[in-house]
Amino acid sequence: MGLSHKNLNSTVLIGITGGIAAYKICELIRMFKKNNYNVKVVVTANALNFVTELTLATLSDNKVYSDNFDIKEYKPEHISLCDEADIMVIAPASANTISKLANGICDNLLTSVACAFNKPIVIAPAMNTNMWNNNFVQENLSKLKAFGYYITEPESGFLACGTTGEGRLCSLDTIYNKTLEILEDNKLLKGKKLIITAGGTIEKIDPVRYISNFSSGKMGLALADNAYKMGAEVELISTFEVDRPYVVKQVSSAENMFAEVKNSFNSSDCTIMASAVADYKVAEYSSQKLKKGSEDKIVLELVKNPDILKEISKIKRDNQIVVGFCAESQNLLENANIKIDNKGCDYLIANDISRNDIGFSSEDNEVYIIDKTHNIKHLEKSSKDNIAKQILEYIFE
Repeated sequence: MGLSHKNLNSTVLIGITGGIAAYKICELIRMFKKNNYNVKVVVTANALNFVTELTLATLSDNKVYSDNFDIKEYKPEHISLCDEADIMVIAPASANTISKLANGICDNLLTSVACAFNKPIVIAPAMNTNMWNNNFVQENLSKLKAFGYYITEPESGFLACGTTGEGRLCSLDTIYNKTLEILEDNKLLKGKKLIITAGGTIEKIDPVRYISNFSSGKMGLALADNAYKMGAEVELISTFEVDRPYVVKQVSSAENMFAEVKNSFNSSDCTIMASAVADYKVAEYSSQKLKKGSEDKIVLELVKNPDILKEISKIKRDNQIVVGFCAESQNLLENANIKIDNKGCDYLIANDISRNDIGFSSEDNEVYIIDKTHNIKHLEKSSKDNIAKQILEYIFE
C-alpha cells in the first residue's frame, strides 16, 4: 500500500463522478478508513449508476452526500463539507467534471463543494483515450494545475470501451499516497505567511524603452506555488501578470517592488527575494521619447537602486527568515559567501547562470543553499518545481 499515516483528526472528502471506475473507489475508501481517516463521500447523480449509496455509506461509516434534497436535514452542505474536510479527492474525475471545475461551473453538489473548497484538491482523471487527449480537456487540466490542483495522471491499459490506451484510472496506491503526501506537506507551512518576489524588474528610460534582465520569474513562481500547497499564506510580488489562488501584486521597477515588500514585511514569517532586481536605474526618466540624433553614441547616467534584500535584512526580527538569491556566472560559491555576509540574510540560494541547461528561462535548476555560518547544501539538477519544494523543506524543517 505504501505510506501509512494514522490520523483520527483528518477528514478526507472523496468526490465520485459518473464513470465505470467509480466501483474502484470503494476500495480507496476502505484504505483510508483502515488507517483511521474520517471519510466523507459526495457523489454526482451519474456516479450512483455505478455504485450504490448504501455501499458507500457502509464503507465510509458516514452519510453520503448527493443532490437529493432532504428538508429534515437541510443545511448548506457544500459549505459544511468544506469546513469539515482537510483534503478533497475527486476520483474518478470525468472529462465533464474536470471541465466544469476549470470554468467555475457549479451545477451539482460535487462541483459546488469543489468550487468553495480552499484546501488541497486531488484530481484522478479516468476516461476514454480520445477524451483524455482532447485539446479542451488538456487545456482545462492545465488551468486546474495552475490553480494548485494536484493531478494524478491516468495510466495506459485496457479500457471499458474495449480499446487500449491512456485514460485508465491510476492505481489506488498512487491516489492514496499522493493524498497522504499532500496532507504531510500542507502542515509544514500552516500558519505561516511568506512573501516571495519573482521576475526581473523594469527600469524605464522613456515611455518606450527600459533596462531589464533575462529573468523569467519561473523559480519565484515555483516557490510561491509550493509554499501555498504546503499550507502557507502566500503573497507573490511579481513583475509579470499571473493568475493564482493566493495574493499576487504586480510591480515593475525595483522601487515599486521595495514599496510592496516593505508594506507586507512586518506581518511575514519569511521573505524570499527570488526576483532579479536591477542594480541600477536611469538618473533621469524622460517623459517624452528620446529621439535618435546624428550622434553615434548616447550616454545614459545610471544611479543605484535600493538594495531590497540588504535593507529588509537590517530590520528583520529574530523570528523572521529572509532568503536571497544569487545569480553568478563565475566563482559561484566564492561570490555567494561574500554576498551573504554583505547582505545579512539568513539564507542565500546560489545558481550558475553561465550554464545553458539551468537558470534563466529554463524549466530546471541546480542550486546551493548557503546559511549565515557558510554551511552549504547542494541541490542536484531538477525541475524548478522540485527545487522549490526542496528549498522550502530545507529552510523550514
